[in-house]
Amino acid sequence: MPKLEPYSRRLDYSYALGVFPCLNLLEARPESVRRLLLHPDGLRNEGVSLLREKCQALGVREEFADRVLRRESQKDNCFAALVFEKYEAALNPDRPHVVLCQISDGGNLGTALRACLGFGLRDVAIVRPCVDAFDPHVLRASMGAFYRMNVRVFDTFEDYRALYPDHALYPFMLDGAKTLGEVAPHHAEKYALVFGNEQTGLPARFASLGQGTFIPQSNEIDSLNLAVAVSIAAYAFTNSKAE
Repeated sequence: MPKLEPYSRRLDYSYALGVFPCLNLLEARPESVRRLLLHPDGLRNEGVSLLREKCQALGVREEFADRVLRRESQKDNCFAALVFEKYEAALNPDRPHVVLCQISDGGNLGTALRACLGFGLRDVAIVRPCVDAFDPHVLRASMGAFYRMNVRVFDTFEDYRALYPDHALYPFMLDGAKTLGEVAPHHAEKYALVFGNEQTGLPARFASLGQGTFIPQSNEIDSLNLAVAVSIAAYAFTNSKAE
């Protein structure tokens, strides 16, 4: 088998780190899995045993690779990982979307994806330039949510819009025309929640592309963390609908 390289964007594979994310990957996308990497210290772990069982049933090769696990996780207690092929997913055109534009922090992206799945939003567009969605630390921050979702990267917002022109847009902006409380109960059936970069937010032009929306907050802070804002908006849109 070829030597496993340190993760980089140019590779055609990535690493799912940790038992729980690995189990999610095996259940959601078993066809993409290439190898199971094990740490000798984890062989008595129940989760590792279950992971080995499932991999054996699928014919996935296993090997001891504690150095690779330490290198990729930057931890001494990562007992298992899966090497898997990168893949491209198509967004479901009939379901709501979340669009994340130019996200630069991997932890923010992974946490936002986890929140989206938690509130039932499974289709996420990511617009470049952005952090690498397949970076193992992004995947780890999502705690396996990534593998159960349709996540697709687009070069521009216009590329996303060309494929999905019918979604009503709700760009989240600090100077949005309406509050989340005003908008969420009356949202369109098919919609896209749009968020911008952590530091700069969305460009002003987005106000004319849809219903600009803001999350009211005290003047004690300048803005909410991206993943927090995504969580609040996702909850509001999926749990509030006027009769």
